[in-house]
Amino acid sequence: MKKFVNLSVRSKEKELLDNCSLSNPELELVLKDIHRVNTLLGGSKITKNALVELLIKNPQNQYTIVDMGCGDGSMLRELAQMCRDMNFRVLFSGFDINPQSIQIAREKSSKFSEIVFFEKDILTVPETDLSYDILLCTLTMHHFSEDEIPVFLKTFTQITRIGVIINDLHRSSLAYYLFQLFSIIFIRTPMAKYDGLISIKRGFKKQELLKYAMNIPNLKHDIRWRWAFRFLWIMNGKAIVR
Repeated sequence: MKKFVNLSVRSKEKELLDNCSLSNPELELVLKDIHRVNTLLGGSKITKNALVELLIKNPQNQYTIVDMGCGDGSMLRELAQMCRDMNFRVLFSGFDINPQSIQIAREKSSKFSEIVFFEKDILTVPETDLSYDILLCTLTMHHFSEDEIPVFLKTFTQITRIGVIINDLHRSSLAYYLFQLFSIIFIRTPMAKYDGLISIKRGFKKQELLKYAMNIPNLKHDIRWRWAFRFLWIMNGKAIVR
């Protein structure tokens, strides 16, 4: 009889996608699968709504926004189109450690002159060289270890003027088993099916996110649960944690 998965602590298993040696065609198929899941389950909408919330609360003539762990740039393209439609003037930057992802992102974003991409390691980004209004981190934080997460969270808060938006996975047994059923129909690549389950095992409980937040006392931390099994974490303003 198959044992139930133990999700009491974050898994240290690595996702196959973390291997930067994939060929462009393979990587493109996997990223397309991930984007399809993110769209169907409303994950992209979570980030879009949070961004609009920050833009409306902090009106200015133009904004600079960076996406840490941008992958193939699909999120930035959606956001760029949304900001065009809503008449927000925004310059976007996307950072990713994978050179193949950056190449794909540039090719797919040729119609968006307001987006630029950089091959960079989040853990080694020099905070003194960068400054943005808003920083986005969607489905990226769970790729990192307990020791690495505080390092880039500190950098994130130091290079942003308005706020940080983190959208990542809730580590839940229900999410794990529902994803297995969902992937049978909606996910085509074996790698995306495998990595999807590892991602959930590397996701977070709310108390874990609150613990990280307590180490950044100078900001307001608003951590909300969102369907489907996501946590939205917005950092900005005065120091309040909820």
